[in-house]
Amino acid sequence: MLNIGILGCGRIGQVHARSIAQMVGARVSAVSDAIPAAAQALAASTASQAMDSDALINSPDVDAVIIGTPTTTHFDLIHQAAAAGKAIFCEKPVDLSTERIRTCLDTINATGVPFMVAFNRRFDPNFAHLQQSLRDGVVGNVEMVTILSRDPTPPPVSYIESSGGIFRDMMIHDLDMARFLLGEDPVELHAMGSCLVDPGIGAAGDMDTATVTLKTASGRICQISNSRRATYGYDQRVEVHGSKGMIRAHNELENNVELATTDGFTHAPTKNFFLERYAAAYLAEMNHFMQAVTAGTAPKPDGMDGLKAQYLADLATESSRDGLIKSCQIG
Repeated sequence: MLNIGILGCGRIGQVHARSIAQMVGARVSAVSDAIPAAAQALAASTASQAMDSDALINSPDVDAVIIGTPTTTHFDLIHQAAAAGKAIFCEKPVDLSTERIRTCLDTINATGVPFMVAFNRRFDPNFAHLQQSLRDGVVGNVEMVTILSRDPTPPPVSYIESSGGIFRDMMIHDLDMARFLLGEDPVELHAMGSCLVDPGIGAAGDMDTATVTLKTASGRICQISNSRRATYGYDQRVEVHGSKGMIRAHNELENNVELATTDGFTHAPTKNFFLERYAAAYLAEMNHFMQAVTAGTAPKPDGMDGLKAQYLADLATESSRDGLIKSCQIG
């Protein structure tokens, strides 16, 4: 039985707790949060112990930790957990500084603890199937990847002020997905952005509408489109064009019933929030982490995947501000 401690009992900590409750061979043994009431509530629902973070990390009843706390706390918690010999599952981003991420990876490599970064979209059943189909060559050589990611509504400006910006807190998922689907790291990046949805986001120094174009050494191209507003629901689509054809993953709908009348064809709206849309992905990624730790294999995505996505997000932020094409030197 893998005993897992959850650091951070907010929304994402609760998501992971629900996933673990569905798994065989793992359980939540301890939880911790800066807000005691949040920790007590999750402890009660998981039949675990609520304790402070230091006690949790050093508890002999904890084999692995999930870090779902604010990004600014990840650096210290990673170092503490690695020193205690705990396997680590860390929400993205690992840190808003690539240099601090490198320092974390040095510590992880030195201690040898398993480390996984939570890019859950890799584990979405449709996206995972699409990626495997690409590796199997069903569309031949990949030529162009298109990723569309649009939220139903923008987050509060208070979140924007500390998030690192649209490229670091939202598009970072798509930048990781681009690497996942392209099969190569990009060598060029160009970004553009505007504030078209909420003037308050612009006043906070961020954008709410953004695009990135990536190019690999072999010439493969990826286009990413992000918006903080989609009036029709949570928009998550991927299309890949290759030398032998095209493959795409559509949006997840509330149901798959389609109605045809004299007015035309209608169907249900998209699932309206990421928790519903990616419920299966959250469960699959946690299963992967548990199985890797139990088997002694390296989980993926790993720390280098987290570093590369953050590096690309930083470059996109720079490119959107100065308008220049950036050369990517990931490593």
